[in-house]
Amino acid sequence: MTAIYGKVALIGLGLIASSMAHAMRRSGAAEVISGTSRSAETRAIARELTLADEITDTAAEAVRDADLVVLCVPIGAMEAVARDIAPHLKPGATLTDVGSVKRAVIDAVAPHLPDGVHFIPAHPLAGTEQSGPRSGFAELFDNRWCILVPPENADRKEVARLARFWEALGSNVDEMEADHHDLVLAVTSHAPHLIAYTMVGVADDLRRVTDSEVVKYSAAGFRDFTRIAASDPTMWRDVFLTNKDATLEILGRFTEELFALQRAIRTGDGAHLHDYFTRTRAIRRGIVEAGQDTDIPNFGRGR
Repeated sequence: MTAIYGKVALIGLGLIASSMAHAMRRSGAAEVISGTSRSAETRAIARELTLADEITDTAAEAVRDADLVVLCVPIGAMEAVARDIAPHLKPGATLTDVGSVKRAVIDAVAPHLPDGVHFIPAHPLAGTEQSGPRSGFAELFDNRWCILVPPENADRKEVARLARFWEALGSNVDEMEADHHDLVLAVTSHAPHLIAYTMVGVADDLRRVTDSEVVKYSAAGFRDFTRIAASDPTMWRDVFLTNKDATLEILGRFTEELFALQRAIRTGDGAHLHDYFTRTRAIRRGIVEAGQDTDIPNFGRGR
């Protein structure tokens, strides 16, 4: 295919950025890929893997002459990175990100950008519990959704161009308003992660069950919790601190539902439990039918 962007700069070289690099190579969506990381060790690994055409020591070097710059750093680091690269951005370039919170990213990044740079926040809804440059793979985005959150005054040609880029990487693309995105993700991602972290923490604290028993007798439900709870702690710390209101709203609703289920169990209300579980089972069927997971048994829950 004809390249969509001449040069794409990846700031941060973890799971998402490394997967983007592999997917760009697979699709030909970029003519040149540059990348950088704050960590010298990460940069060394990226060079070893030939993850990009250029691995630079600084973000300022990476973004020079880039047509698309992608912020792939934790949300808490985005403001500092934006301030650092702003003087070096090419006029007419597009700046985007891959953060799972959008309002906080917009508030942190937008004030530092020069006129003539197109800022189009984005969020690829794809990932694994793995992190680092060795964890990426080209298929990560295949048939997954990437949400674009363009500002009201965005250049629609550049929004369409970024959408074509993500489609070339394998994604389905949709658009959302920032606050709505953050509420949706609080339901589908952020609160479930916090619940998983909590359940694994409870098991760790439960001294009546030894560590060996927790590991040895882990059933499928607990295994899935541990898989989620193995995710990057820095990234998820920043997610909860920056999407606080939406996450707390959903956790409040979760608590109300949990109390209702506690009451049903305590009072022996089997009809309530059966109806509730029937309704939630239908949601799972909808996810499978939408192609966002498979019903094929997978003990290891791999890629």
